[in-house]
Amino acid sequence: MDEIRIKGLKVYAYHGVFAQEKNEGQNFIVNAVLHTDTKYVARRDDYNEATDYSKVCTTIESVMTETKYDLIETVAEKVAEKILLTYAHIKAVDIEVCKPEAPMPMEVENVSVKIHRAWHNVYIAYGSNMGDSEGYIDDAMEAFDKHEQIKVKNDSTRILTKPYGPVEQDDFINGVCHIKTIMSPEELLKYLHILEQHANRVRDIHWGPRTLDLDIIMYDDLVYESEDLIIPHVDMENRDFVLKPLMEIAPNMRHPILKKTITQLYNALEEKTENKNV
Repeated sequence: MDEIRIKGLKVYAYHGVFAQEKNEGQNFIVNAVLHTDTKYVARRDDYNEATDYSKVCTTIESVMTETKYDLIETVAEKVAEKILLTYAHIKAVDIEVCKPEAPMPMEVENVSVKIHRAWHNVYIAYGSNMGDSEGYIDDAMEAFDKHEQIKVKNDSTRILTKPYGPVEQDDFINGVCHIKTIMSPEELLKYLHILEQHANRVRDIHWGPRTLDLDIIMYDDLVYESEDLIIPHVDMENRDFVLKPLMEIAPNMRHPILKKTITQLYNALEEKTENKNV
């Protein structure tokens, strides 16, 4: 990505914990780096297709003056989010909000918060084998479409598969969708759980039947582990109901740990299954 830099944008606003800050206001300085591809517009030398950094400055000012916040961390977050949601060609932003007049018990040159935010490529596997399975999946896809911080880029063909694991149950409807989002992995996981709850998902039996199952399979090329989430999804290389629809929409995407493409993983699993059945 190329960079467009906005340095030293001065905005008078009313952010801070103390009443004086919210009543009297103070100067804030914003530095922004807009990550985008400038090559196409540079070759055409077309102002109408270029990033209008004057409008970006106006956007930053409006975010900072429309609402009063206690924390400059919040100010930076709101500014970054607004830019990413407003300007489709900006893929990522670095935002630094400086507070040179911050009330401090000692003399300091400046206090600032700097963050990096971006659109991320995410692949989500979905499945259902209870109730109106197609309806539950359709509702989830509609919720993705309506969410401001999610863009649905592609959706695989839905397939009917045998259940994975030892529990006897009905066959599943499975598929994988590709989205772009500015949510963090943990934020996205919480949202997926909300959608599952709306579908009356119950987690009583491990690998058991479910109205709706939504799993983060890949998030960029991130390798991540927390108490509630592991990326890439554990054991995805052994799950044909994940690999087959994923291969349809992202055949050449490479597993960040196994270093193989989705097509290679699927073919290896097919060969393994055939040898097992011989």
